[in-house]
Amino acid sequence: MPQAGRRERRVAVRAVGAEAAGRVTTVVVSRDRALALTRSLPRHDGRVVLVDNGSRDGTAELVRRRFPHVEVVELDENRGATARNLGVHLARTPYVAFADDDSWWAPGALARAAEIFDAHPRLGLLAARVLVGPGERPDPVCALMAASPLPAEPGMPGPGVLGFLACGAVVRREAFLACGGFDDVVFFFGEEERLAADMAAAGWWLAYVDDVVAHHHPSPSRDPAARRALAARNAVLTAVLRRPWRVVARRTLAAVLGDPAARRGLLAVPPRLGRALACRRRLPAPIEEALRTLEGL
Repeated sequence: MPQAGRRERRVAVRAVGAEAAGRVTTVVVSRDRALALTRSLPRHDGRVVLVDNGSRDGTAELVRRRFPHVEVVELDENRGATARNLGVHLARTPYVAFADDDSWWAPGALARAAEIFDAHPRLGLLAARVLVGPGERPDPVCALMAASPLPAEPGMPGPGVLGFLACGAVVRREAFLACGGFDDVVFFFGEEERLAADMAAAGWWLAYVDDVVAHHHPSPSRDPAARRALAARNAVLTAVLRRPWRVVARRTLAAVLGDPAARRGLLAVPPRLGRALACRRRLPAPIEEALRTLEGL
């Protein structure tokens, strides 16, 4: 092929990729992490909506000044994971990618995701491969999703999953909104579990696609004990929301027998228990059976 022809082909391919990526909005949620955003926002392609979760460090002002292409939504309080719901509502694209203030999507990833969604109308959520830190190590959750024991529907673009990493997920906007998005019972950390189950219960596919890549450079200042407490609390609350009472009991016992952080997390369940019970709804039997398979039960 003549060199001019090759150049024209590359330009055409880039144009198609840009058009596909233009069908995805990236929703970023942040709170008091202005410095992290100055590192991650320049790496995003396409339309970006930043939902500021009640920051007190001048995040909104800084982003408006330095990144005028980013749409900033400034909340007066911390709404946890539900802040993403607002970003999805504001998105005017059929697909929405999530990112944290310390994560971003690899070049071409969102164009590839849009192509996959276009080709699979039943796909509600795409779980990407997440590479962690400067060493680009795959997040251990990705290996679990790649080896998912769940049977894949014919034509699915990857292994079927019932979980995902929020900072490495792209959703079909209509599916996400129809299933209620993230909830304020769990609030934050582990918020993916209930949403994944509800999307599957509504008949949407959730698939792990290894060739769609996100990067995550988490802050080293995170408090591991606080995160274990949240994990214990939210595991019990999620079970109350959707699982049989025996699962609630098993997760409660695991927290009791766990470390001090897990027991502290269990003590934080009662203030949220009323709302969890009010929203309780059992999953269809096939979804519960799939969850039991994943849990090795």
